Amino acid sequence: MRVRLTDDSGEVVDDGLALWFPAPNSFTGEDVVELHLHGGTAAITAATRVLAALPGHRLAEPGEFTRRAFENAKLDLTEAEGLADLVDAETDAQRRQARRQMAGELGDLYEQWRAALLSALAHFEAEIDFAEEDIPPDLHARAVGEVRAISTAVAAHLDDKRRGEILRGGVSVAIVGPPNAGKSSLLNRLAGRDAAIVSATAGTTRDVIEVHLDLGGFPVILADTAGLRVSGDDIEQEGVRRAKRRADEADLKLAVFDGATWPNLDPTTLALCDDDTIRVVNKIDLGVASDAGFIGVSALSGAGLDALEAALSSAVAQRFQPSAAPALTRARHRAALEECQASFARFLAASEKKGAPELAAEDLRLAARALGRITGRVDVEEILGVIFAEFCIGK
Repeated sequence: MRVRLTDDSGEVVDDGLALWFPAPNSFTGEDVVELHLHGGTAAITAATRVLAALPGHRLAEPGEFTRRAFENAKLDLTEAEGLADLVDAETDAQRRQARRQMAGELGDLYEQWRAALLSALAHFEAEIDFAEEDIPPDLHARAVGEVRAISTAVAAHLDDKRRGEILRGGVSVAIVGPPNAGKSSLLNRLAGRDAAIVSATAGTTRDVIEVHLDLGGFPVILADTAGLRVSGDDIEQEGVRRAKRRADEADLKLAVFDGATWPNLDPTTLALCDDDTIRVVNKIDLGVASDAGFIGVSALSGAGLDALEAALSSAVAQRFQPSAAPALTRARHRAALEECQASFARFLAASEKKGAPELAAEDLRLAARALGRITGRVDVEEILGVIFAEFCIGK
């Protein structure tokens, strides 16, 4: 409905719309009113001031609406984290991954494992509690088989090369090569702007310079690094050390070789090349004809840039394309699943020895608790503040 928001003096602050969402069908599960006002800074400031002056009203804390939705069982923690990722998504790949998590795919997977684990625990405890009763003789073996199957599924989920986490944060690509090979010029070409200083003087780049790109819908953090050479300059040598460290940590590398010295290739740059490296020869405007396995480009004229972007986009998509199964996206999920696996290992080792069944059952309870912490079913109060503090005000 259309409304006029007035202050204590009766002056109209703004004219807009009010939408009423009755509980329990609102986002938070509570009675909620949304005001759709004009977006000017002065209008919003005045409206906020008027509302805050009303009894029982205050500004929401960061993530408070989503936290209330969680506390009212409208979302589990993985869905809430998916919403945060959706708000922050900058590329289509990030949006799709966040949307799947927000829709409950990841939480449903963990809850399926937890339900199966609780079933196995019930079978195992039945053998302990009713040892003198007439119970199926294969109950123990059935419980062990169920746990082994869950452990195998969790192990496969963990063995994902951190694909979901990398996609969420951005694929790291390091540009490495000798001085004056044109690394900074190439960065500027790919970024479409002058992000790095370009100079004919060798050793201009002494620190890591980053730009964020959207390549084929994937988030890429492209890093220009110092030229790889031996130098008596302490600052430049620190830049070289950082360049090598960044290359070691990168998900992909662009190894840029100087076409002016072709076909002589810098040995230090060659030593950094591996299966995750795209080899580039710059300055083909000098008449260089690159060999197979190298992409020839000219950062000066832009020749070959389309082929390089296509190769880089293909390499990123090949390694980080989301799979059919929901992806593990956060370090806290990984830590809980690794804790879960440790409990499984203790349980299976104890089961083989046929000893201390009570301790084995406790390991299953610990594993179920670790899974429950991911979705927020159990024992998560201490991490709620950290999770919801990542949200913006009003969400």
